[in-house]
Amino acid sequence: MKKLLAILGMITCMIGLAACGSAENTPLTPEEEQMLQFYSQNVDAIQRICEAGMIEQNADDEVIYNGLKSFDSAMTDIGSYLGTNGGEIEYTDDSDDYIVRINVNGSDHNAIVELVVTMESGTAQFTSIATNVEYSFGEKMEKAALNTLLGMGTVFVVLILISLIISLFAFIPKLTEKKKEPAKAQDVTTDNVVAQIAEKEELSDDLELVAVISAAIAAYEGSGSADGFVVRSIRKAYRR
Repeated sequence: MKKLLAILGMITCMIGLAACGSAENTPLTPEEEQMLQFYSQNVDAIQRICEAGMIEQNADDEVIYNGLKSFDSAMTDIGSYLGTNGGEIEYTDDSDDYIVRINVNGSDHNAIVELVVTMESGTAQFTSIATNVEYSFGEKMEKAALNTLLGMGTVFVVLILISLIISLFAFIPKLTEKKKEPAKAQDVTTDNVVAQIAEKEELSDDLELVAVISAAIAAYEGSGSADGFVVRSIRKAYRR
């Protein structure tokens, strides 16, 4: 009995998988085939515009302009344009909008042009056009490795620059000391000049006193004049 139930369960699973596969591979309706043909012609027109170099003439329409630039940029990896090869239509659940994906064949890589369409007053309007190049697994890994190396290299370069800047901080005190030395010498010279000026001022203010002291000293030494000595400064002496 258990074996029979197990067999019935396996059969049920197989039927379910077959039903899912048939649902995914549902054939397109004639209307959808016409839609794909129509949008494939749009992709052909995009390719012709890019090939003719007329992208800037469509700059007034932002969606078309960005779509043309995206397709033209992808042509570097696509190579020669070999035409379209069918596609698919994805409907949204909450509105009449849908996404059309058109397969593009190229000499180097294939690509998918994704057109997002919005229905406005019964008229289809493009809201986004983008071209995605299909790369192999090896190419994707190679690009990922290059991006990783580029990012790590940038980080290391920045760290080296920061370390060099930090190492230069050691020279800043030496530079400041060299600037202070001439300033100190200038201060000493200024002090000497000030002292000399003060001394001269002190003597000029006490000329009479200097004359009296000079005469007293000359009389004490028994000389008739005070030419043999010069009074440079006068200081008061305090007795305890």
